[in-house]
Amino acid sequence: MGISQEELAERANLHRTYISDVERGARNVSLASIGKLARALEVSIPTLLSYQTGTPSPDRPSADDLVDILYVEDSEDDIELTLQALKKANITNRIYTVRDGAAALDFLFGAGEFAHRRPGSRPHLILLDLKLPKIDGLEVLRRIKSHPQTRSIPVVVVAASSRSQDITESRQLGAEAYIVKPVDFQNFSDVTPKLNLHWALIRPMPMTRV
Repeated sequence: MGISQEELAERANLHRTYISDVERGARNVSLASIGKLARALEVSIPTLLSYQTGTPSPDRPSADDLVDILYVEDSEDDIELTLQALKKANITNRIYTVRDGAAALDFLFGAGEFAHRRPGSRPHLILLDLKLPKIDGLEVLRRIKSHPQTRSIPVVVVAASSRSQDITESRQLGAEAYIVKPVDFQNFSDVTPKLNLHWALIRPMPMTRV
C-alpha cells in the first residue's frame, strides 16, 4: 500500500516497533490490534486476515467491483515483467494488453479487431507507454482526453525517465500521473491514491445521500 511503518503505527495508535514485529512475523497479534490495523488500512477484519492467509473471504471484492486495466506497451519483456510483478503482489484485476497505439484506440472505441466489445465495457484505468508503433502514446493520450466518452478514464503514463519532456507534455494533455519503468507494485501503488482508487484497485463507492 506504500504506507510506512511509522504512518501505519500512527493511524492504528500502535507503537512502531510493534508494527515492525508484526511485519516480520515475530509477534502474535491480539484481536484488539487486528481491529486497529484493519481500521487503519480501511479494510474489514475478514479481508485483512484473508489477504494474509490466502483463504477466501466473503468481504473480498467481486470481479464487478475491481478496476479493469488497459496496459498499452509494445515491449514483450516489459509486459511480462509488469504482469509478473503485479501478480506477485496479488493484484487480481483484469489487465488487458495491446501493443500499439492504433490497437489501444480500437480497444477503447470498439473498432477494428475489438468491434465486438460493448461501448460501456471500457477500462477504468490505462497504463500508457509513450513510445508506441503506428500511433505514438502522446497522440493516443490526446484522443483519449479529447473524447467525451473516454476523457474521464485515468491515464498513467509509463516513461523511461522522470526527466522526459514527454512527461511534461503528457501532463498538459491530461495524464493523471506517471510511472518510471519498470512498473512494479511499489511505484504502481504510489500513484493509486492520486487516482481516487483504493489500494487494491477497487472502484470508488458512490456517494450516498442521507
